[in-house]
Amino acid sequence: MAQNNSYILMTDSTCDLPQELYKQMGVKVLKLTFELDGQSYADGDMDSHEFYEKMRHDSSTKTSQVAPSDCEKAFEAILKTGTDILYLAFSSGLSGTYNSACIARDTLKERYPERKIIVIDSLCASTGEGLLLYKAWEKKCEGLSMTELEDWLENNKLHLCHMFTVDDLKYLHRGGRISKATAVAGAILGIKPILHVDNDGRLVAIGKVRGRKQSLNKLVEALDERIKGYDNTVIGICHGDCREDAEYVADLARQKLGQQVKIITSYTGTVIGAHSGPGTLAFFFMGEKR
Repeated sequence: MAQNNSYILMTDSTCDLPQELYKQMGVKVLKLTFELDGQSYADGDMDSHEFYEKMRHDSSTKTSQVAPSDCEKAFEAILKTGTDILYLAFSSGLSGTYNSACIARDTLKERYPERKIIVIDSLCASTGEGLLLYKAWEKKCEGLSMTELEDWLENNKLHLCHMFTVDDLKYLHRGGRISKATAVAGAILGIKPILHVDNDGRLVAIGKVRGRKQSLNKLVEALDERIKGYDNTVIGICHGDCREDAEYVADLARQKLGQQVKIITSYTGTVIGAHSGPGTLAFFFMGEKR
């Protein structure tokens, strides 16, 4: 593929992709931060298994967006080389990172009037954002200009389907997503929620089932409801330290999409995982509707 090198792709660490894939794509990544028991870390700087083990032992977590000053510094380093920037940002429905990038873009316009920064609100999260980034990179490699790629992203981002489940509702309760009564009842009855990211880029519950295996099955069943007319040669799966469950979902996906489908599998990153907890399993694909 003949990559268009007149601009660079940038994003933030909530894409939850394998590190080698960022290197392959030549994408610059800005890191959100999180606190674990009061100590601050950059997203991805702690071993994922260690992070989830600490959560299982009730470590407290807190997350922070990318600051405008950090965006400005990273953007300016690229602009100085004479290269334009397309920045794909974490959903504005879940974080202020998109706004930080917009502030930095507007600040730098005066200093670099000959350069261009496009900031896209992905309205996506985790490897959903990552899968959208991967598809953007493919389009860039096909030779799309930055403006053409902006149009493609805006026209396609709401076709990026996110299907989530979690194994323990207490983490969603801590994050204010559900009530304590719902979390306690779910634990007693073995209720597992089915969630997705809606058209406003927010994480919302769309159903519930009893039992872990049923919740995993339900994620892939969503293909039948949403995939109409979309050719999914690449899909995404991420997990909160539950690799066997991720492999189970991958096998189900291959049964529906064919053995040739490319599956990008990764850990749910530390910033997303701080809210969803160990046992998170998420499935991402392109479809007619979210």
